[in-house]
Parts: sequence; C-alpha cells; structure tokens
Amino acid sequence: MTAGAFLAATTAEFLIPVYAFLLLPIVAVLGADTTRFLERAAKVQWGLMVCVYCVSHVPALLALDIPGFEGRNVLLIVFVVLIVQASDVFQYVWGKLLGRRKLAPAVSPSKTVEGLVGGVASATLVGAAMWWITPFSPLQAGAIALVINLAGFFGGLVLSAIKRDRGVKDWGYMVEGHGGMLDRVDSLSFAAPIFFHIVRYWWVP
Repeated sequence: MTAGAFLAATTAEFLIPVYAFLLLPIVAVLGADTTRFLERAAKVQWGLMVCVYCVSHVPALLALDIPGFEGRNVLLIVFVVLIVQASDVFQYVWGKLLGRRKLAPAVSPSKTVEGLVGGVASATLVGAAMWWITPFSPLQAGAIALVINLAGFFGGLVLSAIKRDRGVKDWGYMVEGHGGMLDRVDSLSFAAPIFFHIVRYWWVP
C-alpha cells in the first residue's frame, strides 16, 4: 500500500463514521421533535456503529496489502470469524460443564467465570494452531486470538446489556432457538475492528 493510498484509507475510515454521527442527529432535529431526542438519536447511532461500521471491518480485511500474503486475505476472515465463534461455543460448553460463579448475572445469567476462562483459553489454542493460514507466527496467532476472544466476550456482554434494557431476549428469530443474525455476530462486531487494526498497523508496511 502506497503512502497516498494509506492516507486515503485512514481518512475515509475515521471521517465517514464521524460525519455519519453528525448528520444523523441533524436530520432528526430538523423534524422539530425534541421528545426523547437523545434516546432516539443514540439508538440510531449505536445501530449504525455496531451493525455497519464495526462489522464492516471483516470484509475490509480483503483490502489490506500484506507482503508475502497476496491473494490469501480471505483466510484472515476465516481466522477471525472461526476463532471468535469458537470462543462463544467453548464458553458455553465450559460454562455448562464447570460453571459455578456467575460473571454478570444481571446482564447475562448464563455467563460464568469458568466458562469465560475455559472458552477463551480453548479458542486461543485453536487460534495458535491455525497460524499457518495467516501471516502470523504460532505465538503471534495465539496472542491475537486471545485479544479478539476477550474483545468478543465483552462485545457479547455489551449487546446483552442493551437487550436487557430493551426487554428482549434475542435480536430476532431467524435461527430457531438461537435468535437473529445480530445474536450470532455480537461478539464479532467488537472483535473485528481490533483484529483489523492489529493486522493493518503491524503487518501492512
């Protein structure tokens, strides 16, 4: 990536969401309705941030020019999606097997300390084992997997808090018993931007 292209990508990345956050409340205020204005604006902006801006960092991985890794960027998507989803599954399994201490019962009653530790550790080992599909060494892949697993956990916790505030159990009913699409990518929405920036600033010249 040339210096000019890098600067253009950086400018677009930071200015587009900032302008969107400025434009949305302007459009809302032109309606001259101040009833619960902050709440209405915040809901739209949070939706934009989580469902559009954060998740868009997954396909954005395809645009990174990593020396020696040309034409294989799709494997980065496989890595981040698989590791974060594996962490969710492992947390559930370990929580069912060994879970005793509730982590945040008011937010997500099913999450336990044992589930978190076991799930993140298991998915981190999986990430280290998958180093060969990435430009990372085994140690780097494991460290990155640890970071995105923790980010994914807190992403799921934050989205659970929002669901509790809204009084809903799931974001949708697309998958019977598992909620909607956002229920499947809530962890990814927090992990993807962090993974993207780690790769971009450490592996792209």
